[in-house]
Amino acid sequence: MGFKDNRTFIEKLAQTGDVVKITGEVDWDLQAAAITGRSCEMSGPSCFFENLKDYPGGGRIFGSPLGTYRRLAIAMGMSPQSSTGSIFEEFERRIAAPVKPVVVPDGPCKENKMFGDAVNLYEFPVPTVHEGDGGRYIGTWHCVITKDFNSEWTNWGMHRLMVHDQRTICGYFTPASHFALMYNKYKQAGKPMPAAVAIGVDPLSTVTACSPYRIGENEADFAGALNGEPVELIRCETNDLLAPAHAEIILEGDILPDIQLPEGPFGEFPGYRTQGWAPQPVLVVKAITYRSNPIICMIPEGIGITDGKIGASLAGAISIKKRLQRHGVPVTDVYISPEMGALVAIISVKESSRRIIAEITSVVHGRRASVPKVIIVDDDIDVFNMNEVMHAFGTRLHPVRGVSANPDCEGWTLTPYLSPEERNQSKVATGVYDCTWPADWSRQSDIPVRMSFKASFPEQLQQKVLAEWKQYGF
Repeated sequence: MGFKDNRTFIEKLAQTGDVVKITGEVDWDLQAAAITGRSCEMSGPSCFFENLKDYPGGGRIFGSPLGTYRRLAIAMGMSPQSSTGSIFEEFERRIAAPVKPVVVPDGPCKENKMFGDAVNLYEFPVPTVHEGDGGRYIGTWHCVITKDFNSEWTNWGMHRLMVHDQRTICGYFTPASHFALMYNKYKQAGKPMPAAVAIGVDPLSTVTACSPYRIGENEADFAGALNGEPVELIRCETNDLLAPAHAEIILEGDILPDIQLPEGPFGEFPGYRTQGWAPQPVLVVKAITYRSNPIICMIPEGIGITDGKIGASLAGAISIKKRLQRHGVPVTDVYISPEMGALVAIISVKESSRRIIAEITSVVHGRRASVPKVIIVDDDIDVFNMNEVMHAFGTRLHPVRGVSANPDCEGWTLTPYLSPEERNQSKVATGVYDCTWPADWSRQSDIPVRMSFKASFPEQLQQKVLAEWKQYGF
């Protein structure tokens, strides 16, 4: 079973040595994010700030809940030493069997309530994440909950949210997101879109909010699958939306159809600040319900592996894998590398040909580029082992016949290498790097023999060395 809330998850991390509890006063203005960001860059533990400047009465920050695969394994009830590949395998197995949520009459998120003019977002230690950001960001690791205009489809998304004033939030919402699909329907009808923002949700439910499930699929069902039990949801106070009952804070309100306010800039997941402020949709908060001494989750996006990149790596890679399988591609594994800013997919295939490479290109860079760059390798390469991937890139990629590019895809405008013109037109230049051996090469005579532990020694000797590894002193 998973963790119902972050409080029990934090205690588990304390037992395994994967969180640092910081009791001395820390400033919500940059300092908490700086400490967390440094820990992320070092692949260090989570940071739990229990004493925030200007908030002696309560309010805490949980920095980088899932910033390592080790912590993700713990959240999934697996061994902290689980390999990245085994985590992907278990994640894929679980989401194949969605589990419907249950609605409960009461929950911890209802312990305290604010309504109307009493609503004040500044009652909480909302952090400033990077120097130069446009404001304080209450939403960096959370769930934005909306419902389709003319169906029962409910979406959980993750979109950065900046506090504009005590009752107003602006968000950055990508045009190709499910949120935008729903919002445009309300906008065309001239009606506000009810929304809820759940902050401090259990770790695996939060992962689903940044996961690319298909139109019409409810993320709550996949959160239940990952947790191994139904997620408990509770009805909001001012609309009919259902939010996680064990969340720390629930913001309720309307996203207006006809008003936009300046949002940004913000340092984003690729590790750069790529654009300035821009007019964005506005959420007017009508009510806040929250737990006593609530915990805000924060991830300081930047260089290094962060929670958002791990979430994108998991669900994004599995989504690409399933799409490739539906198109008959002999795919073995897919990995979106957090180390590369979550902008590169590594795909291993059982066999390769021009047709297969073209099919992969069509699937990943077709209607919209899932990731701008793709590295394709043979299945003797472990896509989760960056040493093996980089060795294949250096030794198997032919710089002429193995590289293809498309300057005119639709995709992430946050991609740092884009020119201002490309960004304004939402055009993303994409590349495919074929690191597989040519299909017409002979396995016996043309393909060089690989020198590695797995390839260069008898299997019996390999097993003996592994079995006696600790005896050697390692």
